[in-house]
Amino acid sequence: MARAKVLGRLNWQVATVADVRVESVTAATLVLEVNDWPGHLAGQHVDLRLTAEDGYTAQRSYSIASSAADDRLELTIDHLPDGEVSTYLTQVVEVGDQLEIRGPLGGWFVWDPVDSRPVLLVGGGSGLVPLMAMMRTHRNAPDAAPFHLVYSTRNPGESLFAGELDDISRAGSSVAVIYTRTAPPNTTRPPSRITAADLDVPGFRAADAPAVFVCGSNGFVEAAANLLLALGHSAANIKTERFGPTGGQP
Repeated sequence: MARAKVLGRLNWQVATVADVRVESVTAATLVLEVNDWPGHLAGQHVDLRLTAEDGYTAQRSYSIASSAADDRLELTIDHLPDGEVSTYLTQVVEVGDQLEIRGPLGGWFVWDPVDSRPVLLVGGGSGLVPLMAMMRTHRNAPDAAPFHLVYSTRNPGESLFAGELDDISRAGSSVAVIYTRTAPPNTTRPPSRITAADLDVPGFRAADAPAVFVCGSNGFVEAAANLLLALGHSAANIKTERFGPTGGQP
């Protein structure tokens, strides 16, 4: 992907909803068609703006879930109980609706297939979304570096991309799903928060100097980053992206 595509248009443009998929009990994926989309890098995001008939506007940032090779743009959005924008996007939007977006944005929290280092991805909840773009891009990249994903989620019902993660795992990329509240009956690991043992993975240890991407809530990112540092990972190799209780999500 050309480096010129790291930052896209900063003006607003119209995106048409081509499909809406239920992703979990709380999340939906919007598949968008955007004329002259410049392409994106895995890990980037877009701004999305809604405008009411009375002129009131609301704007949020959402990470891109689709592979960098895809022509269509996918945004996977978790419904927040008091979120005016997430409620509309996950429960009201239909195929054919038009939305305003700008981007792609962000050039730091991205993975480029030319990077030969092993990659350790650590995601919590909807923090999986930009990491999923990396996994999908990795799947389409020949001779890409080894990947390992550690995904922390509350329960199977809230798990994102469950079927696709199984397919990715069978295709050769290792995936570990950590349940914090309720785990499926066949899961040997009891539900708990992420631990150092979950991140101490052969081939992705500090001595292997992997590129590490951590995304999730403020608390999750801080906890995971501290565990990684305690395991000996260099802070220079760890990139983090976080979201708070208000003002959007990754």
